[in-house]
Amino acid sequence: MPRSESAGYVRNSREDVVSAALRILDQQGLPDLTMRHLATTLDVQPSALYWHFPNKQSLLAAVSDRIIAGARPVTTAGDWRDRVRAEAAALHDALLAYKDGAEVVSSTLALGLGAEELQHRLAGAIAVGGFEPETTGLAAETLVHFIVGHAFHWQQRLQADTLGAVADKHTLDRQDPLGPRAFDFGIALLVSGLDTQTPDPRSRRSGV
Repeated sequence: MPRSESAGYVRNSREDVVSAALRILDQQGLPDLTMRHLATTLDVQPSALYWHFPNKQSLLAAVSDRIIAGARPVTTAGDWRDRVRAEAAALHDALLAYKDGAEVVSSTLALGLGAEELQHRLAGAIAVGGFEPETTGLAAETLVHFIVGHAFHWQQRLQADTLGAVADKHTLDRQDPLGPRAFDFGIALLVSGLDTQTPDPRSRRSGV
């Protein structure tokens, strides 16, 4: 008896599809994350996936949101500077947790399809400093670009290093411009620059 195309919809929830997509991404990389490969993995027809996602980019947007949602919670009791640094580190680690994770998130951000939680978390930490809303938004967006860009190039370097394509002068160590020390230094520079901005006077009156 022929299998109904809706069978995949019934058997696999939206979350099931995203989880399978994440497994393909992490094990094989973004080039292998196609709708056809995903359908084969789930043992359904490709058309069944469109019950949940109208196109591949909307699927990648959901994958991006799941990657960011995996960032560890930040519970630091320090001031806004400590919170921003902690959030930046947690989000950076989340991007690196999956192969090509930063590339997927970068694409989603560029198309405005999702991954907003990156900026929301950073803006929340910055807002503790009492800055103007415009300053908070711009600073959060700048940090997002740095965090995603650093993670994206770091993952590219890791893959190239695995293939033996990285020059000796760019070995992956703490002196590397894409290494963890450079990331921490970059975040510190951005936080220091933000510290020169004038807080919102209303926050001083309200005691924020």
